[in-house]
Amino acid sequence: MANLVLENITKSFGLVEVIPSINLEITDGEFVVFVGPSGCGKSTLLRLIAGLEDASSGDIRIDGESVINVPAADRGVAMVFQSYALYPHMTVRENLSFGLENIRMPKGEIEQRVSKAAALLQIEQLLERRPKQLSGGQRQRVAIGRAITRDPKIFLFDEPLSNLDAELRVLMRVEITSLHQRLGNTMIYVTHDQIEAMTMADKIVVLRGGRIEQVGAPLELYNKPLNTFVAGFIGSPRMNFVQTKVVENSEAGITLSGEGLPNLTLPVQGLPLPAGAAATLGIRPEHLVPSADGWPLKVTLAEQHGASSYLHCMTPNGTPILVHEPGQSRLRSGDILHVSPAAGEWHLFDEEGLRVEPSGP
Repeated sequence: MANLVLENITKSFGLVEVIPSINLEITDGEFVVFVGPSGCGKSTLLRLIAGLEDASSGDIRIDGESVINVPAADRGVAMVFQSYALYPHMTVRENLSFGLENIRMPKGEIEQRVSKAAALLQIEQLLERRPKQLSGGQRQRVAIGRAITRDPKIFLFDEPLSNLDAELRVLMRVEITSLHQRLGNTMIYVTHDQIEAMTMADKIVVLRGGRIEQVGAPLELYNKPLNTFVAGFIGSPRMNFVQTKVVENSEAGITLSGEGLPNLTLPVQGLPLPAGAAATLGIRPEHLVPSADGWPLKVTLAEQHGASSYLHCMTPNGTPILVHEPGQSRLRSGDILHVSPAAGEWHLFDEEGLRVEPSGP
């Protein structure tokens, strides 16, 4: 187990700046997920930590010791790749032991480590098989087992589940989370799938364009996103956004108008938005509730999920709005649905897309 500090880390490929500057601390035993859209720099950042890429500037410290000039093999980290990277001509046992044999570890210790990893991952019965005889999930377990045998301070996972089908992804997600609970090692996991981030992480790092947008616990990011990017990225389905203008901001609350909808008054004081200011109102699909005098939305598509329904709607101005309805909805395309935000279940962002909070105590 180990703590990790990134201090002013930058990375450029020629004239292309991929990571402008990142500062981040990961504490001992945390499960941290780097999440963001394709090209945001999350895999590059992981490779910098692993020592597979050289940083352009800055420092990386593990347990207080700089590893910026330490070779990958000596950093005390182990990486699990998306592609498994197993040797096809070797058995599972040989794949697990190969790296240890290369560093001339005593045979008895190698056998002990292989047995321990196989038991942890419940692959003892697969030790004499070759990769072509394994399913995708079994191959991924072997790849994780190879990392475990190295007994690293930090585990690094680079989108390890992206090659698996949906059902197997869910199963492996649970297995990796359980593995972290059993081992207690520091783990850093890269994914573009925010569901994986929400369900697995102790702490999420949201990246965009090589910069950190927000760091926090999953529900912290879900409940209090710092900007519209995080608000739209964390949560599935994504948050609805309505472009509005402030009509009035008084002791009664703040009144908003927009998208051809009736004015909406949010009963909150101290929001630093003057009359006439542009604002983005964010509401999650599950927080739009039926209301006789609420916004009239036209249903364009009703998705029946059995236990719940998702209603794709439009505002009078044509902005798409998604509404979650518990149970099986009777609404169909063309119907009008009246909804309002549930009390307190809304998010307001200023013209720059930054979260607006009440001022004062």
